[in-house]
Amino acid sequence: MMETVIGLLIPFLGTSLGAGLVFFLRKNVSLRSQKALNGFASGVMIAASVWSLLIPAMEMTADNPLPWLPAAAGFLAGVFFLLLLDRIIPHFHAEASQAEGPDLHLKKATMLFLAVTIHNIPEGMAVGAVFAGLMSENTTLSLVGAMALSIGIAIQNFPEGAIVSAPMREFGFSKPKAFFFGVTSGAVEPVAAFLTVLLSPFLVPVLPGLLAFAAGAMIYVVVEELIPDSQEGKHSDIGTICTALGFTVMMVLDVALG
Repeated sequence: MMETVIGLLIPFLGTSLGAGLVFFLRKNVSLRSQKALNGFASGVMIAASVWSLLIPAMEMTADNPLPWLPAAAGFLAGVFFLLLLDRIIPHFHAEASQAEGPDLHLKKATMLFLAVTIHNIPEGMAVGAVFAGLMSENTTLSLVGAMALSIGIAIQNFPEGAIVSAPMREFGFSKPKAFFFGVTSGAVEPVAAFLTVLLSPFLVPVLPGLLAFAAGAMIYVVVEELIPDSQEGKHSDIGTICTALGFTVMMVLDVALG
């Protein structure tokens, strides 16, 4: 039991360490740094959506008559869920001429926070499902394999914690508050993992759709907010290069540690 508790908490540690990078940032982030950060975050989220979420979702339903259907439906549901939120929260681009600076920052911060938080819920459920299978003793999983998965996700979560806390600092939040948002975005992961262990007979069957839902939410934020910000005005090449770097880093982590 103690090994299971530790394994479920390890990914949260990765997010917290990444969020802690905000304490080493300067108060005023340069335009180039902002574009680099937005670009890198875009690449990380795109790669995570593909390798951490969509591909595993389709692998889980490979034996179904329509193995792509849960992933496709979940992905579109995630996109439209964020679209609905974007209608409730004043749209950043459409309201740019009327809204005040703090309102714009609050909207962008909210969308990014929600996207990463939503992504962490099914990721936590995936970890919980592995340890639930391990505890059931009706699986070929080993404790070493389950711990390797937790450590791998923790390493993947490190940049995700940073891409929440660092923009919060840019949006005007203090370093402790920015760190708090970064940590909170990952706090849902161990909660989801523990709940999955407790409710595994009911939640595991819908896990593919939840993984794809998170992917849709992340892609929406990337296309709607992060990429436009990284390409607007000067230094757009920096955003493009950092998008490629972020994608590569997360792709390598997902494949090497998956």
